[in-house]
Amino acid sequence: MTEVLSQDEIDQLLTAINAGETEIETIKPAADTRKIKIYDFKRPDKFSKEQIRTVQIMHETFARLTTTSLSASLRTLVHVHVASVDQLTYEEFIRSIPTPTTLAVVSMDPLKGQAILEIDPSVTFTIIDRLFGGSGEGAKLNRELTDIEHSVMEGIIVRILGNMREAWTQVIDLRPRLSQIETNPQFAQIVPPTEMVVLVTLETKVGEVEGMMNLCIPYLTIEPIVSKLSAQYWYSSVRRGATTENLNILKEKLSSVEIPVIAEIGKIDISVRDVLALRAGDIVRLYSVRVNDPMTLNVGNKKKFLCRPGVIGKKMAVQITKKLEDLGQEEFEELASEGDENYE
Repeated sequence: MTEVLSQDEIDQLLTAINAGETEIETIKPAADTRKIKIYDFKRPDKFSKEQIRTVQIMHETFARLTTTSLSASLRTLVHVHVASVDQLTYEEFIRSIPTPTTLAVVSMDPLKGQAILEIDPSVTFTIIDRLFGGSGEGAKLNRELTDIEHSVMEGIIVRILGNMREAWTQVIDLRPRLSQIETNPQFAQIVPPTEMVVLVTLETKVGEVEGMMNLCIPYLTIEPIVSKLSAQYWYSSVRRGATTENLNILKEKLSSVEIPVIAEIGKIDISVRDVLALRAGDIVRLYSVRVNDPMTLNVGNKKKFLCRPGVIGKKMAVQITKKLEDLGQEEFEELASEGDENYE
């Protein structure tokens, strides 16, 4: 703290200086111990270190998923890992990438705005060569994509964006969608040049060819969820387990899973010799099954319903009459006492 001198102390100091007892040079100002941080107003930091770290953790998951999916698609060894996560202006990002290159403009639904996935030409043409049946050895090509190559890369990018959705699950139910593919960075102006972005640089190796993939996400796009990009929120969401968003994703994936459904008329023990001797028109008598007895409908390997046989048009069908879980103990015992061993 700066010490304030009284008038008497000031007079004594002036007298000593005039008398030559004190040299002016020996009177040094107190050292300023404050730490000064340089701040560039042209490049304001929008992301804290914690938020940058969270983004890196998310995209390390994205890199692992992309490694697996590309390896399966290209049938060769692919390795993707996060090299760095930085914040810079959009203009600096555009100037740092080659021309031409593969620029995928991605809609970040439900977030407003877009992001850019840039794939280095060496990686792009190696992927194309592998998919066209080549060895995938790097070719030093510097040209725009043909229509066929453009279509092939669309499929690869859509697969990569699916991994991005899964990596962001803990923060938001992101639905990234490919809008278009550009080759000239000047035609991909998704935000003003001075707008800050977070740049995730992914080192990519396909076979023996190495290159970069860059994911550029503007601050304006992820501003609504920037508060969720913290270690506390991240780990708390992991501990919460299945959230409503996660359950919806699981239901969506499970809805397309096929499972066998078998209507079981009855059972009988029979030797292999008798099975081999069966001919058309033979009658096989089942264990204690009557004509009017309901059949069991098995879902997978579980008995789930009671049903009756019938036809719809020219196709055989069954009508579900009761769910086995809804049967009371008395009803169950009644069915069992009638000798229908299918329900024991």
